[in-house]
Amino acid sequence: MPARRREFLKTAAAFAAAQALPAQAGKPWEWRSYAADPHSSHYAPLDQITADNVAGLEVAWELETLPANTRAIGMIECTPIVIDGVMYVSGYGLHTHAVEAHTGKTIWTNEGFDSGRRRTSAAGVSRGVVHWKDGREDRIFAPVREHIFAIDRATGKLIDSFGEGGAIDVEKELDRPLGEGESVASTTPGVVFEDLLIVPTRNGEGPSKSSPGPIRAYDCRTGKRRWIFHTIPHPGEFGYETWSPDSWKESGGTNCWGGMSVDHERGLVFFGLGSPAFDFWGGRRKGQNLFGNCVVCLDARTGERKWHYQTVHHDLWDYDIPCPPNLVTVMHNGRPRDAVAQVAKTGWVYLLDRETGEPLYPIEERPVPASTVPGEEAWPTQPFPTHPPAFSRQYFGPGDVANLSPESHEYLVNERLKDIVFARMFTPPRLDQEVICYPGYHGGGLWGGAAWRADEGVLYLTHNEIPWSLKLVRAPEGSGYPFEHTGYLRPEDKDGYPAISPPWGRISAINLNSGKILWQAPHGEYKELTEKGIPRTGTYNRGGLVATKGGVLFASGTLDNVFRAYSQKDGKPLWEYELGGGGYATPATYEVDGRQYVVVASSPRSDARGTGPKAGFTAFALPRQ
Repeated sequence: MPARRREFLKTAAAFAAAQALPAQAGKPWEWRSYAADPHSSHYAPLDQITADNVAGLEVAWELETLPANTRAIGMIECTPIVIDGVMYVSGYGLHTHAVEAHTGKTIWTNEGFDSGRRRTSAAGVSRGVVHWKDGREDRIFAPVREHIFAIDRATGKLIDSFGEGGAIDVEKELDRPLGEGESVASTTPGVVFEDLLIVPTRNGEGPSKSSPGPIRAYDCRTGKRRWIFHTIPHPGEFGYETWSPDSWKESGGTNCWGGMSVDHERGLVFFGLGSPAFDFWGGRRKGQNLFGNCVVCLDARTGERKWHYQTVHHDLWDYDIPCPPNLVTVMHNGRPRDAVAQVAKTGWVYLLDRETGEPLYPIEERPVPASTVPGEEAWPTQPFPTHPPAFSRQYFGPGDVANLSPESHEYLVNERLKDIVFARMFTPPRLDQEVICYPGYHGGGLWGGAAWRADEGVLYLTHNEIPWSLKLVRAPEGSGYPFEHTGYLRPEDKDGYPAISPPWGRISAINLNSGKILWQAPHGEYKELTEKGIPRTGTYNRGGLVATKGGVLFASGTLDNVFRAYSQKDGKPLWEYELGGGGYATPATYEVDGRQYVVVASSPRSDARGTGPKAGFTAFALPRQ
C-alpha cells in the first residue's frame, strides 16, 4: 500500500475516533439533549440492540399523558431527554413530566401556568425540554406556548426567582412591539451555553403582519435577557440594505423554529432560519432578505454574527430551514474538516466549513424564472449545490404522474392536474393559477433532521417526496394586504394518494466524505396498496430518526402509525411496531442499569386517515436475560 494511502487511512481513523461521543467510564450513556448532544448528532454509541437481535424488542413501559375525558389538541412532537436515569418529556396539555426512565413511573408533573392568549397555531406543540446545571442549580427549561418555564429538577416546582414567577415570556423584549393578531411561541427547545439559555421561536407567516423572530439569550439563573440577534436587521446592522427600508418594523417570520446546535469548544451556536413573511409574496420586503433561509453562526457569548450562508434568496416557497444543523467532521481533499451539514426542505444537504461558512463543494448561482405577480420582484438567481446530490426529487412533470390504477391515472391527468402548472424548482407562485411546488412545503427534509454516524462518515435522514401546489388570489378589499393563497394543497387522486409516482417518503444514507448517496429506501406503507402487489410506497412523514453503534436506525413519523427499525447498511426493514397513534416525533435511545431502551411519542391526530387514541410515550427494550 502506498505510504500516502496509509497516512490517509490513519488520519481518517483518528478523526473518526475523536468524533465519537462514548459514555463516561462507569456511567450509562444517556440522551441528554433534544438531538442527543450539542452537535445534534441523533446518534447513540450503544450496541446492545443490533441488526441481528432488534426483532426481539418488546414494550418495556408505556406512559399516557392525555388525562381521561380530555380532547387532544395538536400532536406530541416531543423527543425526551434522560438525565441520571430520569426522563423528562412534554406531553398533552404541554405539561412537563419527570418519569423513571426504566419504568415510566411518574415522579412529578409540572403544569406551569396558562396566560390564555391562544394567539398562535402552535399552541399545542412542544418538542422537548432543556437541562442546565451548575455547582448549585439543577434546572429543566420547558417551552410552553409563549413561555419558557424554569423547573427545579428535583422537586418539579417552578423557580420563582427566574423571570416572572418562574417563566420568561417570549412575546416580550423583541425590540419591536407586537401588533394586533401577531404572536410568538416557543415550540422547540433551545440550547445552553455556559450560563446562557439561547432560544428559538415560532412565528406566523401569513399575508397579514407577522411578528419578528430574533434569536435571544437569557441568563439561566435570572431569566434576564443577555443578548439579541435581529434576524431582520435593524438600521445600521449588517444586512439591513437587503430589505425594504421599513421591513425591520413591519416584516416578520425569519425565525428559527427547527432548533440549534452548539460547538462548546469554539463558543459558537449554529441554526437555520425560516422564510420571511408573507411566505408567497414579497412585494413589501423587496431584496435578498438576509437572514431569511440562512444557516447562521453566532458567538454564543455575545450574539455577534460570525458568518451566514443563505440557501434561498427572497423566499417565495416556504423553504424554511426546518431542523438543527449537524456539526460534523468530514474527510475533504485528503484532510479532516470541521463542518456544518444542514438538511433543508429544498432536498439538499448544504455542507459548510464550520469556522467560515464557506461551502466545501461548489454551490452554483443559477438563473430562475421571474415573477408575474404585480409588485413582486423575485430574486433572479438561486443557489444550486453540486455535492452531495439532492436526496429528494426536485421536479414533478406530466411523465411523473402516479399510475396506481387506470382510473386513478385518468382522473389525475384529465381532471385534477388538467389546469395545473408543472413548474421547475424556484418558479414563483402565480395569480389565479395553481402552480406545483416540488419539493413541497414539508420537504424534502423536515424538522426531524438527520442522524450522523461519525465513525463511518454517513448522514441518515427521513424525508418527503410529495409535491404541493399553491394559487395566489387577490385579497378581500380592506384586508390590508393585496394577495393571499387558497390553501396548502397536495394534489391527490380520488382515494387520497399523492399525484406523483412513488416513493412518497424515504430514508436516505449519504456519505459526506465522498458526497455520494449510498442508498435510499421507502419509509412507511399503505398496506392496502402492498396487498395489491404495488411495491412499498413510503408515506408522508413528519418524525425523525436515530442511529446507533449497533448498526440500527430507529425511525418514526409515517402515516401508518408504525415505528420501525432499519439496517444502516442498506435500509432493509428489521422490525416494526404499530403504535396506538401517530409517531410524529423523533425517537431517543439511552441506557439504564445496563439495559438499552428506545422511546418514541405517539399522538391521536394525523394529517390524513386518522389515528388511534394513544397519546403518550412507549419505550422498548430487549427481554431481560
